Amino acid sequence: MYKVVGTGRDRSLRVTWTLEELGVPYELVFARPMSDEAKAHNPTGKVPVLIDGDRTFTDSVAIMTFLADKHGALTFAPGTHDRLVMDGHMHFLLEEMDSVLWTAAKHKFVNPEDRRVADVKPVLEWEYDRALARLEGRLQGPYLMGDTLTIADILAVHCLNWGFSAKFSKPSPVLLDYSKRMRARPSYDRALPPADPPA
Repeated sequence: MYKVVGTGRDRSLRVTWTLEELGVPYELVFARPMSDEAKAHNPTGKVPVLIDGDRTFTDSVAIMTFLADKHGALTFAPGTHDRLVMDGHMHFLLEEMDSVLWTAAKHKFVNPEDRRVADVKPVLEWEYDRALARLEGRLQGPYLMGDTLTIADILAVHCLNWGFSAKFSKPSPVLLDYSKRMRARPSYDRALPPADPPA
C-alpha cells in the first residue's frame, strides 16, 4: 500500500485525489510542511512525499504522473499526441498558476520576514488573472482533454482552490462551474480529510 505524507489539504491533496480516482488504496501519514515528521521523509520538509515500498518520492506532479502511468488511467500513452497536449496543460498550470500562487505564499508567510516583498502581490494577481483566462480557453468540453478526465484536471482544480483560499481573483462562471463539478466527484470527498488534524 502506498503512503502519502502531508496534511491532505496542501499539495498532497493532488496525490490522494489521484489515488482515489484510480481506486488504489493508500494511507495518509499526517505531516505539516516543514514539520519534523515531514523532514523525516524529505529533508527539505516539503510535502507531499509518496512512500512506495522502501523508497520515497517527492514533487506532487511527478508523483501524479507516475501513478497515472503505473495504473493506466487519468492519462494517455507516452509518445501520443494526446499525451503531448495533456503534458502541455500540466506545464502551463505549473508555470502560470502554481508558481504564481507559491510565490504569493512565500512573500506572505513562508519566507523569513526580511525576505518578503508585500508589494509583489498586485503583480501576481495580474498574472493569475491572465492565467485564468488562458485556462478557460484550454477547456475542450467537460475537462481539459474533452470528455476524458486526467491528472491535468486534478492539478487545475487544486490551483483554483488555492487561488480562492489565497483571496485571488474569482474565476469566471465557466471555471467556477468546472471547479464545482470536479469537487462534486465522490473521489474528491474521499480524498479530503477532516478539517481537524488527528490528535
